[in-house]
Amino acid sequence: MLQLRIAQGSRSRRALGRTLLAAALLTAVTAVPAVAAAPRTPQASKAPQTPQAQRAQQAPAAAHGGIGTPAYQQVAHFYGAYIDAVSAEGGGELAASLRKFYLTPQLRSRLDAWERRNHADGVLRAQNVPLALRVTPGDSATGHTWSTVRLTWSRGEHPTYSYLTVRSDLATGRISDIGD
Repeated sequence: MLQLRIAQGSRSRRALGRTLLAAALLTAVTAVPAVAAAPRTPQASKAPQTPQAQRAQQAPAAAHGGIGTPAYQQVAHFYGAYIDAVSAEGGGELAASLRKFYLTPQLRSRLDAWERRNHADGVLRAQNVPLALRVTPGDSATGHTWSTVRLTWSRGEHPTYSYLTVRSDLATGRISDIGD
């Protein structure tokens, strides 16, 4: 279970830090496919190699930065960066880039339609930004895994929560559905 809390006094510093981190990650991850697709040059020396070196040369580079990361952690990374982006002044471009990177095209299309109907953010299912979030892993089956995202909307003795069910594709690591 991953949990993020946003301190009231340091909210803008954390938002800026996470926003910059997310931008750097997006920049780095988009460079990986270009490097992986570059043609390999023949080796100058035909000296014998260790088995580990041979496997390293033959192993394909990951095209998606988080394939080795558990799906619920990918969901937590997305929601943490997305909340920071939408709460930061001028974070709209970053939020759109995060959606493009983490969400499948089909989900982005469904979210656009949902947002037009409901006049709210489809990822958060709300018109405002939560104070904290927690992501809990769920079941996996038929190439998908589900996570539960708990969004915290108020502080105090009786905080208000909303819960989202998020489906991720195991093959791509991308989020393919968000439901209430």
